[in-house]
Amino acid sequence: MEIKAEKKSILDIDADVIVVNLFEGVKVVGGVTGIVDSAYNNVITDYVINKEKFSGKYMELYELPIIDKNKKIIIAGLGKQEELTIAKIRDLTAKIVRTLMTKEHVQRVVTVLHGAGIGGLCPKGCAQMITEGALSGEYSFDKYKTTKKENNIKEFIIAEVDDKKYESAKAGVEIGKIVAESVNMARDLINESSQYLYPETLSKFAVENSNVETKVFNKEEVKKMGMNAFLAVGQGSVHEPKLIHMHYKPENPKKKIAIVGKGITFDAGGLDLKPPSSMLTMRDDMSGAAAVIAVIRAISFLKPDVEVHAIVAACENMPSGSAYKPGDVIIAKTGRSIEIDNTDAEGRVTLADALAYAEELGVDEIIDIATLTGACMVALGSVASGIMGNNDEKIAEFIKIANKMGERFWQLPMYEEYGDSLKSDIADTKNTGGRNGGASAAGIFLSKFISKTPWIHLDIAGTAFLDKPNSEGIKGAAGVSIRSLIKYITIQNCDCHN
Repeated sequence: MEIKAEKKSILDIDADVIVVNLFEGVKVVGGVTGIVDSAYNNVITDYVINKEKFSGKYMELYELPIIDKNKKIIIAGLGKQEELTIAKIRDLTAKIVRTLMTKEHVQRVVTVLHGAGIGGLCPKGCAQMITEGALSGEYSFDKYKTTKKENNIKEFIIAEVDDKKYESAKAGVEIGKIVAESVNMARDLINESSQYLYPETLSKFAVENSNVETKVFNKEEVKKMGMNAFLAVGQGSVHEPKLIHMHYKPENPKKKIAIVGKGITFDAGGLDLKPPSSMLTMRDDMSGAAAVIAVIRAISFLKPDVEVHAIVAACENMPSGSAYKPGDVIIAKTGRSIEIDNTDAEGRVTLADALAYAEELGVDEIIDIATLTGACMVALGSVASGIMGNNDEKIAEFIKIANKMGERFWQLPMYEEYGDSLKSDIADTKNTGGRNGGASAAGIFLSKFISKTPWIHLDIAGTAFLDKPNSEGIKGAAGVSIRSLIKYITIQNCDCHN
């Protein structure tokens, strides 16, 4: 599906469907919707609003019957004007595309620039969200199905006659394509079966698709680096662990950021084996890895004045005669010793070395992304992700940006008492403790492997893989945190703040 902006009236573009909008409770239509209404004998006012009682509630769609040469009109509800956000525009567009894409007669769709009129939102941001929504709306992972999901829409056009808004919309469409393609790439990685996606194939994918300088370190090279914690987790698998380091460097970076993604390509729990029902979707345990690969791909096209290191310690956590065991004591890269209390708390063990590796790069801040704890799922469900770290100012900034992107993060506490359950009689720390406060305890554990660099930890365990469709209609891999990370890294280069 081609998405583009055209500097034309919405009525001058030949299309099978015209998409306009109404805010909740509007009785007298104006703007582009009013122009379309007048052109078609006030059908929106007289029929849709007055007779059919269309309310304009958010996500409400009304499809007018054929009105002119097989052309239809879709009226989309924007909800209350004061509650409209650019993220809502993305989700609404996804619903519109999902509604229209299977209809044979719909090949060209033209839409108003939702939100940029009396909604008062940034035209560039609105166009970006329309583009993201359209590409998200057509997404499906049907690689292994004999019957593929089809999209009959060939063109999705944003009509705008105002010169400045049109130029902004064009720029927004291009950004939206980069972001959406990166998110969908990550979704494909996460949805992929672990029989095909394991450390070696993930590393090859990163080399071929990150679009930046990428180094892949093998087991022997990682061992020389002293990354014993990472290697211990992967030693039960037939697939060799891989350390992946992707690097984007502009000419004059204003700052340096490392993003570290948990890369457990399959988590059986190790010798502390998971029950079958919990193991079924454990291909998603590399959602953090998929996120950082997607983010740095997008960064390579957006080209912010920020140096970015994306790091993945990729391995499988499997049970075998060579697997690491409960009670083992492992010396991590920092020299800190870890007593293995539970082999199924493996993500934090790999991240301990990956975070230490990232800090050695001399970056200004570090963000890790991980499907880390079941405790975070219990606390926040699939509605929000957890966030912790050692810098409250940066955490608050990230949460604010994420909210604008339509992603919810809730700060969990890192009180010292949460670390009491990690005390060990034979090592510097255990890798896990009791059930209570488990997400915060995991955050405390990770903090011990960061010496001084500002650091944010994102626990996406409950939001990364969904068992029912979200607001975009996405089930399975959600691609969570990618949009927020891209915006967080590039925001100083962006003139759109709403």
